[in-house]
Amino acid sequence: MSPQYTAQKSRNQGREGWSVIFRHPVRLDPSTGRPGRRVRRGLGTSVDTEADALVDQLNEILRTQSLWDPHCRQQAAGLFDSRVVEVFYEDLETTRTDFRKIRDDLLALPTTSDGYKHVLLVGTTGAGKTTVVRQLLGTDPETERFPSTSTAKTTVADTEIVLTEAGPYRAAITFAGRDEVIDHLTENVSAAALALFQGKSEEDALRRLVDHVNQRFRFSYVLGRPEVPGDDDHLDDDDEDEIDDEEGEAEDVLGLADLEVIDPAATVALLVQTVPRLRSMVEKCAANAHEELRATDEDARVVEEIVEETLDTDLRALEEFHAVVDGLLHEIELRFSLLTEGELRRTRQGWPLSWTLETDDRAAFLKTVMRFSSNYAPLFGRLLTPLVNGIRVAGPFVPTWAEASDRLVLIDVEGLGHTPKSAASVSTDLAKRIDEVDAILVVDNAAAPMQAAPVAALKAVAVSGNSGKLHFLFTHFDHMRADNLPRFADRKRHVLASVENVLNAMGKELGPVGERAVRTQLERHCYFVGGMHRPLDSGGKEGKRTAGQMRSLSADLSADEAAPDTGPARPAFDRMNLSIAVSEASRNFHTRWRGLLGLTHNPDAPKQHWTRVKALSRRLGEGWGDEYDSLRPVADLRTELQVQIFLLLQRPARWEGGEPTEQEREAVINEISSAVTGKLYALTEQRLKADVQNAWLEAYRQHGARSTFARARIIDADVFGRGAPIPTAAASPDRNGFLKAVADIVTEVADENKFVLD
Repeated sequence: MSPQYTAQKSRNQGREGWSVIFRHPVRLDPSTGRPGRRVRRGLGTSVDTEADALVDQLNEILRTQSLWDPHCRQQAAGLFDSRVVEVFYEDLETTRTDFRKIRDDLLALPTTSDGYKHVLLVGTTGAGKTTVVRQLLGTDPETERFPSTSTAKTTVADTEIVLTEAGPYRAAITFAGRDEVIDHLTENVSAAALALFQGKSEEDALRRLVDHVNQRFRFSYVLGRPEVPGDDDHLDDDDEDEIDDEEGEAEDVLGLADLEVIDPAATVALLVQTVPRLRSMVEKCAANAHEELRATDEDARVVEEIVEETLDTDLRALEEFHAVVDGLLHEIELRFSLLTEGELRRTRQGWPLSWTLETDDRAAFLKTVMRFSSNYAPLFGRLLTPLVNGIRVAGPFVPTWAEASDRLVLIDVEGLGHTPKSAASVSTDLAKRIDEVDAILVVDNAAAPMQAAPVAALKAVAVSGNSGKLHFLFTHFDHMRADNLPRFADRKRHVLASVENVLNAMGKELGPVGERAVRTQLERHCYFVGGMHRPLDSGGKEGKRTAGQMRSLSADLSADEAAPDTGPARPAFDRMNLSIAVSEASRNFHTRWRGLLGLTHNPDAPKQHWTRVKALSRRLGEGWGDEYDSLRPVADLRTELQVQIFLLLQRPARWEGGEPTEQEREAVINEISSAVTGKLYALTEQRLKADVQNAWLEAYRQHGARSTFARARIIDADVFGRGAPIPTAAASPDRNGFLKAVADIVTEVADENKFVLD
């Protein structure tokens, strides 16, 4: 039988309205992977008696199991207050909000039929990608600070900018969902507690409390980052180039009115006081665990490992732990009260969903939008940057080095990150963007060798048939100072020689077609710039040369390119070779992930810490993500299939309709690759996410002694073994269903593109 849950009302200090807290009998609890998720929602009233009546109605639903099905919502609506119905049935069915569609409804992007080109910028964190966007916009780096730049990860939300010829400045911004924010806050609080358990300093625990480990949710931007006495490096490296000005300038940027809405001192006190509260909870959980295990001194090390693995689950069972999360969430919600300009739209439960603004005042526009994109350290505690998942801006932005803006839509996404070893794949979202856009601008640092992450992006472009979209921009050209590189031409040759190593490696992995396609684009669409952090018209000879390169780049991105001619010839392929390709892809995938899970030794894919694997299993088990940081099983499987199919396409059994030219051969291969890629997204998500969701949940539920190994075995056998089994010679529907699914896709593409699969 399901446990009987009871709701109770609650009110945060300083908040007039009542909230309700209860364990949901259907929604999954992140700590256990079983029903019983803790829910806290506002009741929309500050009247005690009304709140009591609403809580009584909610308790009636909790007692009536027949009402727990999502389809009973309409029945419940006829029996209970709409606020109670909304609280119980909200997010009962797992749905993923389409934030891009929300932005489309608020501010539609112009298309190619409007004469616009969509340009995707990709590059390693710190390569200068966002600085390039700033130059294409012509925004002043000192007075306008949009988009924000830094030496480390800056872009954490998709930023889409439309360069219009005239008209007002407009913005449409969407925010991460309430549950996503709560989940990351909870992970932060748990990480801070774990740091205390491991004997780390309170300063370290405080940092983990406000900044998520993957740097996506830096709540310090929203809540502030308390200074620790004697700690001179409390700011991240990415803030160093943002605090050269007097801190008093911060008041000119957002205004003193902010301080009338929030009390930074109270927030700092809350954060600082949270650390000893967590220490008390940790000591309580550790003592209980030691008592249950009846540990002796000889068992101390083993017991400590067990306690560490169960600490997160034990902490989440404490109401005091969730009270800490509630307090932090309350402080975050207060920051939305600072939005006095524009229109803020909320969900039916009151959580911010989107914000829009339209004005002819450029200065006021950029000043307001800064609240959603800035990483300016003196403003910490009043920014909303980490809560944003998408920024769309349109306006008559004109670079200082151009007479008029070209008709471009610039799409800046999260940096690829610094990856010293091989990166298997790019994220699913980025891969889909690659398919959708008209041009791809790879931004890389000329002063350093190209790293694994941008190389993975180049491979993703090549195997998806999108090589013809590639353009290259090498930044930091002014930093290449050496006696053997006295001239611009010398430095250019040096950079291209470095890229040559990447192209040779790509040729070995992707075949001659993949290498040749990227090499052709590099020769035709390659630019070199320096001094991009300052206005180019004041940079002397270097600035003029960079301005010329930027003008050529902008015109190149805007130009229309004729679609390559595929000619009359069509390839014919042996179906047996497709079986071999799928087997190789599956084998490579399993080899990589057995290394990541620690089941075998793989120097190219070393074992990941158990906390990262657990976080991954949780996201896939709950159905709200398919990756955690650089762990991307769905994307890895898709990439392996793309690579092997791309290689297969280069080795047809014969050509029918004549022998194609080299250009026609490449065009046909790219056309087929693109069509196959479009269908692989759904297949890989279905096989490794939807079909095996319960197995992911079971992996997440593991805790206690040897839970790390048990979790790895479940993922290897019940997730990957079922979702992407290595095909065998013996007939087996279970093991060869994956092969058949891929073969069906290729057969469908063959029919659509008029090629033969014997």
